[in-house]
Amino acid sequence: MVVKNVQDLDVLPRNSSDLFDDDGRPKRTGTVWTASAHIITAVIGSGVLSLAWAVAQIGWIGGPVTMLLFSFVTFYTSTLLCSCYRSGDSATGKRNYTYMDAIHANLGGIKVKLCGVVQYVNLFGTAIGYTIASAISLVAIQRTSCQQSNGGNDPCHVNGNVYMIAFGIVQIIFSQIPDFDQLWWLSIVAAVMSFGYSAIGLGLGVSKVVENKEIKGSLTGVTVGTVTPSGTVTPTQKIWRTFQSLGNIAFAYSYSMILIEIQDTVKSPPAEVNTMKKATFVSVAVTTLFYMLCGCIGYAAFGDTAPGNLLANGGFRNPFWLLDIANLAIVIHLVGAYQVYCQPLFAFVEKEAARRFPESKFVTNEIKIQLFPGKPFNLNLFRLVWRTIFVMTTTLISMLMPFFNDVLGLLGAIGFWPLTVYFPVEMYIVQKNVPRWGTKWVCLQVLSLACLFVSVAAAAGSVVGIVSDLKIYKPFQSDF
Repeated sequence: MVVKNVQDLDVLPRNSSDLFDDDGRPKRTGTVWTASAHIITAVIGSGVLSLAWAVAQIGWIGGPVTMLLFSFVTFYTSTLLCSCYRSGDSATGKRNYTYMDAIHANLGGIKVKLCGVVQYVNLFGTAIGYTIASAISLVAIQRTSCQQSNGGNDPCHVNGNVYMIAFGIVQIIFSQIPDFDQLWWLSIVAAVMSFGYSAIGLGLGVSKVVENKEIKGSLTGVTVGTVTPSGTVTPTQKIWRTFQSLGNIAFAYSYSMILIEIQDTVKSPPAEVNTMKKATFVSVAVTTLFYMLCGCIGYAAFGDTAPGNLLANGGFRNPFWLLDIANLAIVIHLVGAYQVYCQPLFAFVEKEAARRFPESKFVTNEIKIQLFPGKPFNLNLFRLVWRTIFVMTTTLISMLMPFFNDVLGLLGAIGFWPLTVYFPVEMYIVQKNVPRWGTKWVCLQVLSLACLFVSVAAAAGSVVGIVSDLKIYKPFQSDF
């Protein structure tokens, strides 16, 4: 839940409509564009770099079709979820500040706890995935410098641990930003960076296709017997890699777990649901266009040997300076994306702490610090300690298991069905009183069941990939 400060629990309405919203909280200021920036920051993340690899596993037919299907499902279920921000009337009903609040208001029972576990585990895992991705990009920058010095012949393996630690230190600092409302500028910078490195990857892909004078790839993807950077593809590996690619694409589209929290930053009128539907349409349309271009152009450039990370892991090698700019843009974007994903988890823990220990000065007191002229910064000791421990934990786990593609696939598989499909569908059915066994009810259940099968298959493929990685894995030796 996004809280304005640790004491901001169930606030009673106030009279001044100029300063406060209908729930008594400070006036929200979000628009279609700030909401779109938050979504794009969350969606066009490190997942876009693995799409060429994902398309390579399922080919020219399956790749684009799968991305279009995921985009449609994500957009449709997101519009269902948008309608759950308020209970009852879409303009004046009671607000649900978090995904869990929406579940509690519409479904209740054990589903609230189940949603919380899945949502926050997924957010925690995403922080780990982004820490790994940032290290890969920083390592790529160092590697280009090394290869320039050695004429491009030295593979220049670099240990990524120091970069993960550096990324963690930066996140400790940014994690002291209290909530989403104060993150808008970071999201806009991150969104610009995501467009930047995606455009560079797209441009390099087109130039590679021109250089090759052919469009590589096949209708069915990687064929059995193909020699890839990770070894020769066997029939069993072909199946698991296909499943894993579904998880990677699912991860690339997932943002439902923070949609309600983003919607809670939007001003009204107009009704928040209308603003959020527009932001969702803009964001999904833009990301799908980028994904189709980056995934397909990357596959056309590299074919069956498409790397797991287009800009860092054995992908493009020249021009060095442009790749360095792209990888630096990735790191800047991931700094913002990490915060967008972690803020709901931060706020949930801080609200619970304030509820359980309302008399604790350590938990509730705000210390005003004048860092710059103007509004002072509010430092809370509990926020400082717990968020620092959180960042240190995600950094440590990232150093222990730096498996980029497999981690992305598993995260996508775990979060896609319950958070993107099942809960939005079930809440919509309850909220709109959709009659059981009616045409609409059956169609929604078929959609949910089909997505469940996809999630199970993707999770299985990713687990097999992680098990395979563990066979050659050495703790704290993340050589990329």
